Amino acid sequence: MAPATASLLLIGLMFLGLASGLWIGLGLGLVGYLAFMLMTNANPALSFGTTIWGSMNSWTLTALPMFIFMGEILFRSRLSDDMFRGLAPWMQRLPGRLLHTNVFGCGIFAAISGSSAATAATIGRMTIPELRRRGYDDFMNIGSLAGSGTLGLLIPPSLIMIVYGVAAEVSIARLFIAGVIPGIVLMLIFSGVLMGWALANPQMVPPRDPPMSVAAKLWESRRLIPIVGLILLVLGSIYTGWATPTESAVLGVVGALALTLATGTFSWRMFSDSVMGAVRTNAMIGLILAGASFLTTAMGFTGLPRLFAEWINAQGFSQFALIMALMVVYIILGCLIDGISMVVLTAAVVLPAVKAAGIDLVWFGIFVVLVVEMAQITPPVGFNLFVLQAMTGKPLGYIALAALPFFLAMIAMVFIMIAVPELATWLPNQMLGQK
Repeated sequence: MAPATASLLLIGLMFLGLASGLWIGLGLGLVGYLAFMLMTNANPALSFGTTIWGSMNSWTLTALPMFIFMGEILFRSRLSDDMFRGLAPWMQRLPGRLLHTNVFGCGIFAAISGSSAATAATIGRMTIPELRRRGYDDFMNIGSLAGSGTLGLLIPPSLIMIVYGVAAEVSIARLFIAGVIPGIVLMLIFSGVLMGWALANPQMVPPRDPPMSVAAKLWESRRLIPIVGLILLVLGSIYTGWATPTESAVLGVVGALALTLATGTFSWRMFSDSVMGAVRTNAMIGLILAGASFLTTAMGFTGLPRLFAEWINAQGFSQFALIMALMVVYIILGCLIDGISMVVLTAAVVLPAVKAAGIDLVWFGIFVVLVVEMAQITPPVGFNLFVLQAMTGKPLGYIALAALPFFLAMIAMVFIMIAVPELATWLPNQMLGQK
């Protein structure tokens, strides 16, 4: 069978499997098996066992279950409620007022979660009832939460960064540090979107609460101390070189459990639910990684990644044109599959072309995280949309439309990153030295 015909057939089978509801990991593995059968003379059974074992037997990946477990513990504790009460007094003077608690709350929780869906669910559980009670517009409340929840992928620690780092063989610590400045910039852009909306629709923003003195605001902000302390423990241990990302993830779990004990929110039911939630999520990710790894091996045998890289080089794309083309591809993929699948599925095909174009792999990692963030709020497979639909009862289309301004803000952030690549490369180079 001709390579082009076989490639189209495999792509069609993959999308057919995903559309039918087949588990993503199984679907990717099945397409890998068919690739072996249709396009090579190799025996897929000989590669299956070693490929699956190799994809799972990675020390770097041990950080994943720990960060997931930490996020589950915090999701089920009352620490997020304290975070809202600590942030709210400082938001009153901004146009949009308490809507900004969605943005900054998600930014803070992202620094200890690593998951977009967990960030949106945790902050949403806290802010949606409170902002509704105060009379804030539901459309922008939900939209800002959907958009800001994606910060869980960009602000370290990030599950997607770990997966990309393993696939691209890039330092996880360098990726974590590279995400700090872009994450802060994107938070400010999201707040700018809220300010612009509030100034254009002042009648939809409730009046501010009674003024508070600086001393009273600071007293309320004491509630942020436990969360900030956990952030410093997790990220500080990485940035100072005191702990690896995996070791810092363990510290994060211990710190989260200690906080629940200190604040009286610990219970064996909460602990059991957190363990089971982490196991389910990690098992799902493991199956996806295993299936995608087998598909990647099959693609290597077929030679399609090499042919794609050669085709890209033959087109003479500039770095900008290549990035624009890949952004379109990732946005389309994001409508069909989840972020982790996007990364592991495309790594073998895209990375050779990216390297050939001379694009920095750390910078490209942050770019990939940004486009994966977009996938979290694009229907029909947008995890944040599903989370908020379950929490609010609103139609999926309503939530996707509410998130549209923040989707456009992420596209703007990609162009800012292209114009100023040092946003992603300067800090890791300063802290860890030039590569």
